[in-house]
Amino acid sequence: MISAGDFRNGITIEYENSIYQIIEFQHVKPGKGAAFVRTKLKNIISGGVVEKTFRPTEKCPQARIDRKDMQYLYEDGDLYYFMDLESYDQVGLNADSVGDALKFVKENEMVKVCSHNGNVFAIEPPLFVELTITDTEPGFKGDTATGATKPATVETGALVYVPLFVEQGDVIKIDTRTGEYLSRV
Repeated sequence: MISAGDFRNGITIEYENSIYQIIEFQHVKPGKGAAFVRTKLKNIISGGVVEKTFRPTEKCPQARIDRKDMQYLYEDGDLYYFMDLESYDQVGLNADSVGDALKFVKENEMVKVCSHNGNVFAIEPPLFVELTITDTEPGFKGDTATGATKPATVETGALVYVPLFVEQGDVIKIDTRTGEYLSRV
C-alpha cells in the first residue's frame, strides 16, 4: 500500500479495479481546508487519462508490473509470437494487445513485454532502431530554404519522414517513441 502523500511520477497503482500510472501529481495546501493531492492518472490497459484528487492519508495498493525481455519471432495472421530466451517458451499475442508497438521492429529483435498478474497489456520496442529504406522518391538539391522532408517507407512497412538527401537503400536510425528520423547510419 502506498499513501497519496508518497505519490511520484511513474508509480503504478490499483484504483477502482483498474491499473493506473501516475503521470503528474501536485500537493495542494489551500489556505482554508485540508490539503489534497491532485493527480493525472493513465490507465495502462486502455490508455485513457483521468484526473483524480486524493486526501494525503488515502492509501492505494501499488501494482506490480513485470517487464520481461523477449525476442519478437514472427507474425502469423493476427497473432504475434515472442520467445523468452531463458526458458525458450513462446507466447502468441493478438493484435489488440500488441497495438502499434511493432511498427518499427524487425523479426528476431528484442522487445519488453509488460504484464500485470500474468496478463500482457503492452509491448515496449527498443528506444532506437536501425532500418533500411525500401521506397522513397529522389530529392532535389536547392529545392528549399529550410530542412524539408519527404515520406519514406522502411523495411517493416512503416512510413517515416526523412530529409531530402536520404535515398532508397540507406540505413537510418529512428526514435520509436515519436517515429522520427534521427540520422543516417
